[in-house]
Amino acid sequence: MRNNTELNEFILLGIPQTEGLETVLLLIFSFIYLFTLLGNLLILLAIVSSSTLHTPMYFFLGLLSILDMLFPSVTCPKMLFYLSGQSRAISYKGCAVQLFFYHFLGSTEGCLYSVMAYDRFVAICHPLRYMLIMRPGVCVGLVMAAWLVGCLHATTLTSFTFELPYCGPNRVDHFFCDIPAVLPLACADSSLAQTVGSTNVGFLALTLWLSVCVSYTCIGIAILRIVLQRAGRNAHLTAILCAYGPVIIIYLQPTPNPFLSATVQILNNIVSPMLNSLIYSSRNKEVKSSLKRIFYNVVFTALD
Repeated sequence: MRNNTELNEFILLGIPQTEGLETVLLLIFSFIYLFTLLGNLLILLAIVSSSTLHTPMYFFLGLLSILDMLFPSVTCPKMLFYLSGQSRAISYKGCAVQLFFYHFLGSTEGCLYSVMAYDRFVAICHPLRYMLIMRPGVCVGLVMAAWLVGCLHATTLTSFTFELPYCGPNRVDHFFCDIPAVLPLACADSSLAQTVGSTNVGFLALTLWLSVCVSYTCIGIAILRIVLQRAGRNAHLTAILCAYGPVIIIYLQPTPNPFLSATVQILNNIVSPMLNSLIYSSRNKEVKSSLKRIFYNVVFTALD
């Protein structure tokens, strides 16, 4: 990015139409954020500590838990900081970093959903060849590809956004730095960056969504022939809907609405990662069994 701006910082205006509710929002979002971190940490601990969960499906689920801890951490700490009465300012470089990691982690998680859908397709439609197809090298390669796609996606969006000059005003009408909120502040024509941003996000989301649809269509056909346990499939579909729904609403709405965008972003950034831990742990017998063993071991160790 060229240093072609006169601004040293941006001012985050926060969630629209919530003036006077800072204390309430601070308590609510603090609880959700801590619950998200704790829930996903417990899932990760259950997977790591139980040898029976060392399979491709739980390898991907463990990575999803890591992403669900990192993703809200891009925006939530800063939001909690200014909700507590501290400064709303964020440096120019900090704003760019926040935008990059938001799209990097978000798109990587979207790619991981597609990988998990493919994993379920192989497990259900080709069960006898599952361990051959989803061998460790393939699993690691799929994960590396997801991280690479996320990095290229975020780099493209961040470069087009911050190649523009920003010389004032510097008030971001949002609670974090995102493309629809930052681009209107540019001192040059931002139509190209807006087009690239919407096209890039829309194309990636559509591609990943179609890949998931193809996988689950094949699974649905297979279900007509065999009897399956549905818990894991339904949990994954629920998580996918929570992930792609906000993206479609935010980046494909014809006329951006700050309040609607902020509300949906809160659901996407903070609530969705928390729901993932609830969805996958409450609907998965193996994870619940592992968590119970960990709990009993901790309790008995404390009593001894």
